[in-house]
Amino acid sequence: MTVVLYCVWRYRMKPGEELIDGPPIHGNTRLEIIWTALPAVLLVGLCTFSYVTLTDIEEAKADALNVRVVGEQFTWTFYYKDASGKEFGSPQLYVPRGKPVHFTVQSLDVIHDFWVPAFRMKIDAVPGVDTELQITPKRNGEYPVICAELCGLGHAAMRQTAHVVDPPTFDDWLAKQSAGGAPGGGGGGPAPDGKTVFTDAGCGGCHELADAGTTGGTGPNLDEGLKGKDPAFIEQSIVDPSANVTQGFSDGIMPGNFGQTLKPDELDALVKYLARVTK
Repeated sequence: MTVVLYCVWRYRMKPGEELIDGPPIHGNTRLEIIWTALPAVLLVGLCTFSYVTLTDIEEAKADALNVRVVGEQFTWTFYYKDASGKEFGSPQLYVPRGKPVHFTVQSLDVIHDFWVPAFRMKIDAVPGVDTELQITPKRNGEYPVICAELCGLGHAAMRQTAHVVDPPTFDDWLAKQSAGGAPGGGGGGPAPDGKTVFTDAGCGGCHELADAGTTGGTGPNLDEGLKGKDPAFIEQSIVDPSANVTQGFSDGIMPGNFGQTLKPDELDALVKYLARVTK
């Protein structure tokens, strides 16, 4: 500010210097009209195109798949409905390619932001408010699900994966998840792999575990914290993380909903896996 004020005083125009920069001239009126009109037409065109496109994207589709997205510190849970209308949760997002998907986004604690960069759309998850987002995925693949709103200590680890698959593959996944939702249910399929559950549930984003090759530092090092612990202790630490808070870490960082989002056989597989690789 001192430099600015000095320059204003030092280089001010003094009497007799009015024409030092050359005589005043009148601009080209035609050119000024052109360079004003062209950007105006371009702007109106872009606004019209954006309005039409966004209206089409946000228009409710009758055949849309409805997914309820719930954010909490520091995880996402995705809720679907089976053929009977019963709702079940999944720590991973699965959507069919080429079908409209309608997301209802909610938060259980603070403001989060549901963002899948590959979908080109994102929206805030606000406590007490349902926000909505609609997309139609066009390309198969696995894409990161990110929280784009600083929400606390574990914000950087609040990541899951969006799986875009062929419609038949999605239907099979939905049927298996629905069948496996019953107590002790596995849908008649093979038993879950504990390491896969550990990865899919996003545990490695917060915890270091040598066997899984994860280095997350938001939560305790599981190789050290679970060494010598029995399965009962491990299971309680998963379903009720406030019961055993490791010294040096704060309570409330780990979500307490894994008892609901993990099916009984998945929880059992995860507990056995952790007990085996940390003993």
